Amino acid sequence: MSILGKAFRVAVLFGGLLMAGSLYAQATRTWISGVGDDANPCSRTAPCKTFAGAISKTAAGGVIDVLDPGGFGGVTITKSITLENDGAIGSVLVSGTNGIIVNGAGAVVVLRGLSIEGIGTGLAGVKFLNGRQLTVERCDIGDFNDGTSGTGIAFTPSAAANLVVIDSSIHNNGSATNPASTGGILIAPSGGVTANAMLENVRLVNNNGFGLLAQGSATVTLRDSVVSMNSGSGAVASSTTLATNMMLDRSTIGGNGASGVVAQGAAAFVQLSDTTITRNAQGIQATGGAAIVSFGNNRNFNNTINGAPTITTPLQ
Repeated sequence: MSILGKAFRVAVLFGGLLMAGSLYAQATRTWISGVGDDANPCSRTAPCKTFAGAISKTAAGGVIDVLDPGGFGGVTITKSITLENDGAIGSVLVSGTNGIIVNGAGAVVVLRGLSIEGIGTGLAGVKFLNGRQLTVERCDIGDFNDGTSGTGIAFTPSAAANLVVIDSSIHNNGSATNPASTGGILIAPSGGVTANAMLENVRLVNNNGFGLLAQGSATVTLRDSVVSMNSGSGAVASSTTLATNMMLDRSTIGGNGASGVVAQGAAAFVQLSDTTITRNAQGIQATGGAAIVSFGNNRNFNNTINGAPTITTPLQ
C-alpha cells in the first residue's frame, strides 16, 4: 500500500474515533449516583456524581436519571433537558445561591421527582430566565429564605415562555423581612413578553410572603391546589398596564396572614370558580381598579374581613 493510502486509512480511523468520542460524550441518556464520579462518562455502569457534571455529557433534549439517593448539587441549564428521579431521593442542596437556573433560548426543561433544598439561605429553588417551557413535576422545593430574592420558583422569562407545575409542594420559602417580594411562586415576565402558567395539584404552604404572585403580561391557572398558611397574601395578580389574568379553580385559599385572593391595579383580573377562601385576614381584595369575577359557586367565609368580588356572574 502506498504512503498516501496508509495516511488516508489513519485519517479515517482517527476521524472515526473522534466521532465516536463525541457521540459518547453527548449521550441522550446519562446517569448520576451518590457514589458516582464526574470524571466518569455518566453511563449506567459508570455514573457521574452531580447534575453539573452530567449535563455537559448529555445531548440537548436528553435525560439525566438519578440511580440512587444522594445530593447532586445545583446546576445551570442552557439547553433542552430532563432531570429525572423516579424512586430514589434525588436532592439538590444549595446554600446562598440558586438551586437550578434555566437560561437557554428555546430550551424545554423538565424537572421531575426532585427535592430542591435551600437550607435557609438559598436565593431561588428554580430560577427561569430564558427558554420556551419549564415543567416541574413531583418536586419538593423549600427553605429558600434569602431576604431579597428567597423564592421557591422565580419564573421571570425574557422571551415568551410557559410554566407547568404538577403534583408539587412549594413550602417554607421567602423572607419575613421582605414578604411583598419573596415567597412561593413568582411569575413575572420581563420586557412586555408573555408568560403562560398552568399549576395543578400544587401545595403553596407556609411561605414567608406570598403563596403565588403574578405580574406583567401573564396568564395563570391554578387548579385543584392549596394555598395556605403563607405569612403574606395567598394568590395575587398585580399589574397597572400589562394584562395579568389569574384563574383559581377548585382550590382552597386558607389561613394566610394577609388576604386570600388579591387583584391590584387596573390591568389585574382574577376569576374564581369552585374555590374555598377561608381563615385569611381578608378573603377577597381588589384595589386600584382591578377586577375579581366570581362564577357564583365559591365559598368566601370565616375570614377576619370577607371582602367581595367586584363582579358576580352565573354559571353557564
